[in-house]
Amino acid sequence: MLSGVKPQQLRYDPALPALPMPRCCRPETGLKYETGNCLDLKADNEIVSSLPLQMSLYFNVYFFPFWWLSTVVMLHLKYPVLSDYYKFILVTIMILASLIEVIRLYLGYMGNLQEKVPELAGFWLLSLLLQLPIILFLLFNEGLKIQPLERAVHIVFALFLTFQVIAAFVTLKRMVNKLAIRFRLNEFDQLEEHPMPDFYSLGKEERAVSMAGRGPSAGWRSHTEGLRS
Repeated sequence: MLSGVKPQQLRYDPALPALPMPRCCRPETGLKYETGNCLDLKADNEIVSSLPLQMSLYFNVYFFPFWWLSTVVMLHLKYPVLSDYYKFILVTIMILASLIEVIRLYLGYMGNLQEKVPELAGFWLLSLLLQLPIILFLLFNEGLKIQPLERAVHIVFALFLTFQVIAAFVTLKRMVNKLAIRFRLNEFDQLEEHPMPDFYSLGKEERAVSMAGRGPSAGWRSHTEGLRS
């Protein structure tokens, strides 16, 4: 194209008749140039979904049926020797844990893959406030007569939940930052399309209107009052 001219020497001149430059290349946006090409906005094309979180959810989907089957079999074997109090607790916990896990995995898949903050926040809250305390109760309460198979599957489940709580928190933080940047860029675009009137120009116009409304007599009266004082 232009021989002998470096890309860094090219400057955008608004007086020249040319096609409108993209928003990321305009000087007033404050974005930099890189070898003649403007930098892409990270908020538009950055992927904030967590691959480690998605992998843990994938393996958790296959592990949950094994955990559920092992826990139900162990509960059936030790059910006669349990007290009525622990029988009611274990049956209630199994029902609640099964329902919570199905909803939790669904919200985790939807929130992480589609980058939806409400779904991922629901997944994080269910994992931290409900599912993790339930598994820890099943793991450390010796009154439940925990069997070796139960202890093993509960430890693996607790590790899954701990990792997912940490990974989901980090991913949520990145998603919220991305949404905040996108919101600010949209506000900037709206200000470019509909600029706000200048504060000082409004003040000057108001003073001019007020002086015009007073008329010459008001101005002469204020002048004579100043001379008298």
